[in-house]
Amino acid sequence: MTWSIVAHDPASGAFGVAVATCAFAVGASCPFVRSGVGAVSTQSMTNRYLGPAILDALEAGLSPVEAIERALTPDEGRHLRQVHCVDAQGRTAYWTGRNCVEWCGEATAPHVSVAGNMLAGADVVAATLRTYEASTGLDLAGRFMAAMAAGEAAGGDRRGKQSAAMLVTTTEDFPDLNLRVDDHADPLGELARLLGIWRQTYPPRRGWAPSKANPSGAADMEAIEAGWKAQGLDLRFRR
Repeated sequence: MTWSIVAHDPASGAFGVAVATCAFAVGASCPFVRSGVGAVSTQSMTNRYLGPAILDALEAGLSPVEAIERALTPDEGRHLRQVHCVDAQGRTAYWTGRNCVEWCGEATAPHVSVAGNMLAGADVVAATLRTYEASTGLDLAGRFMAAMAAGEAAGGDRRGKQSAAMLVTTTEDFPDLNLRVDDHADPLGELARLLGIWRQTYPPRRGWAPSKANPSGAADMEAIEAGWKAQGLDLRFRR
């Protein structure tokens, strides 16, 4: 019922997932990322416990193949599931259960995996992967956007379209980018619009937000207020 791309950017260390489907709020169910560890998408008859279980196994040192196998072993619905992942070495693995709805399958390359089910055909995952590999001049989010648009142009989810999401993480215990389009006539188009807003607003925020390197972030009230004043904002902290 979904197709997605999971990838690792060795240059930046980023991990990410982009996903689209003809169902409500795909971002609440399918994508999982963990800085320094990996990225996972769990889909078809989605089991959300699989994402954290696979990331835990990767963090413990298992290979992607072993991590997926361990996570699926206790799942009696494993043949209704589709799941794929990438780790910090760029290794990928996938599982498409024998009961997943056609068309279902996957396409992989070093540091990237594309998988989908209930799609218009194999061209959806092929076009998604091909475009991702060709778009090396873009950052990870830009490559995802181009790749998913190509998959949609190749037919996408054969039922239609409703929601899309993108997660990207680098160094922190939370994503740098966490965008969701839960219900929209053109979810990938809306995702692209939100990505444009994120590009405008995230860089300044990253400069003052708490991080592992600076756990308190910016705390100088006068400096923060001066920044607001420079923007024409009449704002002050309570004293």
